[in-house]
Parts: sequence; C-alpha cells; structure tokens
Amino acid sequence: MPMAIEPKATSVRLNRRDWLSQAAIAGLSPWLAGTALASQTASPTNTLIASWQSPNSNHIGLIDVDASQWRISRSLALPTRAHGLAVEGSGSVLALARRPGDWLLRWQPSTGKTQWQWIEGDRQFNGHVESSPQGDTLWTTETNLETAQGLLGVRERNSLKKIAEWSTQGMDPHALLVLPQSLGQIPAGSLIVANGGIPTLPETGRVKRGLDRMDASLIALNPHTGAVLGQWRLADPFLSIRHLAWDPVSRRLGIALQAEHLDSAQRLAAPVLAVWNGEQLLPATAQPSLRGYGGDICALPGGGFAVSCPRADTLALFTSAAVWRQNQPHRQVCALTEQRNQLWASGQDGVLSMTTPPTISVVSSAANAERLQFDNHWLNFN
Repeated sequence: MPMAIEPKATSVRLNRRDWLSQAAIAGLSPWLAGTALASQTASPTNTLIASWQSPNSNHIGLIDVDASQWRISRSLALPTRAHGLAVEGSGSVLALARRPGDWLLRWQPSTGKTQWQWIEGDRQFNGHVESSPQGDTLWTTETNLETAQGLLGVRERNSLKKIAEWSTQGMDPHALLVLPQSLGQIPAGSLIVANGGIPTLPETGRVKRGLDRMDASLIALNPHTGAVLGQWRLADPFLSIRHLAWDPVSRRLGIALQAEHLDSAQRLAAPVLAVWNGEQLLPATAQPSLRGYGGDICALPGGGFAVSCPRADTLALFTSAAVWRQNQPHRQVCALTEQRNQLWASGQDGVLSMTTPPTISVVSSAANAERLQFDNHWLNFN
C-alpha cells in the first residue's frame, strides 16, 4: 500500500494540536452528519466503521453498504491517518493514529462528541487499541522511543489516561486481542500481542533500519498484571508478525505476516499467514507468491482465514491449518471484517462481499461520493 512519509514526531505533535485548536477557534466542526455523500433513500444492509484518505484530508466514519452501493453516512476529520479501530459497548468508537502516532480518539457517531488523548513525548502509539471485556480498561500498543522496546499502555477507560505500562518483551508491538477461549495452556481472557520485531527510532519514523536485529514474536500476557504467560517465534526471523484474528470454528488464531527479507525473491515468496494453536506458530503451506505482504486478516465464514494482499491485488483464502485454498482477485484489497457469515473487503473497485454458501459481489460507491482510499482496517458497526 502507498505509504506517506511522516515528519519528525516533535513537529507532527505540534501541528496536530494546532489543527485541533485552529478548528475550535474558527468554529469549525470536523464532524459531518448526513452529508451530501449520504444517500437519503437507500436502505443499508450493513454499517462499517472505517478510516480513509481523500485527496486533502484524513477521516474516520460510518460506511453504509447495501446490495447496490456503499455510501458515507457520518464522518469526522482527523489530523493524520488513523489505523486500528475498536467499537465500545456504548456505541462509541476508538481510533488510534497510524504509527508513529501521538493521538488516541474516542468518537460518538450519534452525537459527534469527541475525546482526545495525546501520548508522552518519549513514547509513540503503534496503531492498535483494545478494550477489556469488563469495559473498564483500555490497552494500547506503544514504543519507548529511548530504548525502542515495546510497551502496552494500560489506560483508564473513561479518561483515556495511562495508569500503567507493561513490557511486551520485544520491539514494535502492533495488533493485540483478548483471547476468547483457552488455547493450549493459555487461559481465556489472556492478552495476545503481535511483536512486529522491527527496530524503531524517532529520527527515522517509518523508515526501516537494523533489520538484521529483527525479533518478531507472539506473546501472551496476564491481563491483570502483564506477566508473561508464553512467547512464540517463527523459524524465519524476517517475517514480521502484524495482525491477528480469532477463528471460533477451529479455535485457532490467525496471524497476518509481512516479509522483510533483503533478498527480493525470498520476500516475494514468503508466507503471509501463520496459525497459532496454543503451542506453536505454523506458517502457511502450498501458497503461491503473494508478494510477502499481508495487510489485514479475518476469520472466514465457516472456518479458516482470509488475508488481504494489496501488493498482489488479491484476497488469499486459507484453511484453519494454514493451507492455502485459493485467491480472490480484488485490486488494492486491504481492510477486512466478517459478521453473520458475511465478509467485507475494501478495494479500488468497491466493497467486496463474500457470503456462505459462496456468493461474491462487488458494490461501487454512490454516484456522488468523492474518491477516497480506505486505510488498513474496518469493523462492523451494526
């Protein structure tokens, strides 16, 4: 996916605060409800929460998808690109800035109310946030910029303020989830964190350096104390562990991988999926070249995993045992989500819908929708 070049963190933080204060002084509301982009007559069958880039701005918002088209029904302007999203029980949405990020946002789409939290100067957000099942705690993946070591920020739910930090025992922590069921010796409710393993320095931003020191891992932490319950690594040290999805049918965890090999042939042939069974990480087998880049992952209706591969313009489908099944072409596919036996995938040509039994369709945007590019993740909002 095209990646924007990030300015240095200090100037970005000042500019982002300026963006918010200037909007308030000017009496501008970045929240749009029922804008001209929304159809007044269509009856949506599903609503997604997504983030996207338009030619001159970044947004988060609600996307209504029906059998014939998709449209924006609510949107909020952002200072920079968002990445990870979470939906709270109250109907509010959490969004975290794309790494290296410095803002955490809570947005209530029904009212437009926003709540912002900025990170400390010697820390950066790494793009993902998760809420505890009890709803009283938030966890954010972060990096200590002085040591490049990964952290989980433990935050009070109402204020968004950090109350503790736990080590992730690695570098570049990215996605995380709460384990829904016990797996192997790891109990249900444990925190599962993807340590991407790529060294991070404040002066280089998203530029990758020191890949010979990569140390990607999957780690399980006690959700109350941060104590390590287990840690697993792949045999190939150049596979970065990025995104996670739970398959309730097989009771397996799917992991989207991104290859960082210096040799281009190795990188292009690398697996984009690994599966964790509670005891070991199993990389994909029988997979054709997918250009070594898994953008997002979700469970398939009926079991198994779908991995978006935007550099290969395809949605790759795998069994729960990490065996490749087939590719579904979809240009610049990236964001994925699944609910009630239906999968949605973003792409250049529209929103791809896949149901069980297999029925595939692609719906385009409403005629008056501006051209935009969806970011890496979206979620069901229904």
